[in-house]
Amino acid sequence: MTNKIFTYSAFEFQEIIQDALKSAKSLGATDAAVEVSEGHGLSVSVRRGEVETIERSVDKSLGISIFIGQQRGNASTSDFSSDSIARTIQAAYDIARYTAPDPFSGLAEEDLLEKNPKDLDLFHPWDVSVEDAVEISKRAEAAAFAVSSLITNSDGASVAANQTHFQMGTTKGFLAGYPFSRHYISCAPIASTSKRKGAPMQRDDWYSSSRLPQELADPEAIGRYAAQRALSRLGARPIPTQKCPVIFEAPVAIGLLGGFVQAVSGTSLYRKSSFLLDSLGKQVFADHIDIYEDPHRLRQSGSTPFDDEGVRTVARQVVSKGVVQGYFLSTYSARKLGMQTTGNSGGSHYLKMTSTRTAPSDDLAGLARKMGRGLLVTELMGQGVNYVTGDYSRGAFGYWVENGVIQHPVEEITIAGNLKQMLLDIEAIGSDVLTYGTKECGSILIREMMIGGS
Repeated sequence: MTNKIFTYSAFEFQEIIQDALKSAKSLGATDAAVEVSEGHGLSVSVRRGEVETIERSVDKSLGISIFIGQQRGNASTSDFSSDSIARTIQAAYDIARYTAPDPFSGLAEEDLLEKNPKDLDLFHPWDVSVEDAVEISKRAEAAAFAVSSLITNSDGASVAANQTHFQMGTTKGFLAGYPFSRHYISCAPIASTSKRKGAPMQRDDWYSSSRLPQELADPEAIGRYAAQRALSRLGARPIPTQKCPVIFEAPVAIGLLGGFVQAVSGTSLYRKSSFLLDSLGKQVFADHIDIYEDPHRLRQSGSTPFDDEGVRTVARQVVSKGVVQGYFLSTYSARKLGMQTTGNSGGSHYLKMTSTRTAPSDDLAGLARKMGRGLLVTELMGQGVNYVTGDYSRGAFGYWVENGVIQHPVEEITIAGNLKQMLLDIEAIGSDVLTYGTKECGSILIREMMIGGS
């Protein structure tokens, strides 16, 4: 099937890699790593029923890293001709020659490499035509407009289908790769209380993403839900400055999990640019929180049998009862820290954050009842996070909750705290579990944060 989609076969990629590794060795490289990839994609967008963009992409790349002892050089090309590859290898070698030695550089140890990669069923191409993709986008947007006459405009609806395959090889004997796919449908309607010019407007969006096209949500359902979210924002107003409990809706709660990952990743740790230095074995979250990394879930974003260095991946408990059990390390960052790679070169894999307190009734409405009075945050703006100190301050949009019931939408506010305390102050995780990209989590209730308002 892959040969019908891609120009190059996996076997052809492997031949290119083996030839490149031999050439690197013949120049004098002590070690080398090569990755070759090819991707095909279709993306269309419509706005107010008219086609805005149609993009077809064909991307290919060859990247090589060459080591001369502890000196390292990198180069890449999108031209797979023998002359271009030879020039790229020479360029990487020349860069390595003039690079200062780094005692921590080098390929991953051979005994850590994945010898028999699992097939995780990651490749499900979507043979969608331009005409069908346009029609799907139009259906999503039309469904949004049909919800209410207060949906007066749109930022558009989009459909994308992407499929890629790659192979990588090293002079340590690693040679493997696989194809994978990712598709999505999105819609972003705009609501207004009036069609007159200058009337208040609110925008929201929703999307569905999957490796399998048949698992994407119905376009009409995406459009309707996006419209309902936009409509619910009308009439937003500030609230007074105060301290109160805060619920992070699942899509933004996943960002808190991402913040933790960044803080305990190797680069942040060895550069001492993290608020969670030396946190291994220490209580970082509330004691009912667990985080599990599973790189081997079938058909899942974030799943892979090996990392960007060919190191085998393993399922593991990252946080247990709030205590950090492991970092996210590549070979280089592990050596800098005097540790061993965790198979996370390229970042974290599929992560699931859970609470032993979560009950089936703890959906978003259930969390609001549990909170009683406070702020439900559904959107965050700005980058106001200092990962060195953990200080957290961001613009926000959400809903004010009294007696466990939403009262009105809230805008023009900031929420502030410190991530170190926020993670410890997680009181509950909702059963409204959502998977965004490579992370899975429900909405998160935090005991208290500072709200900057009117």
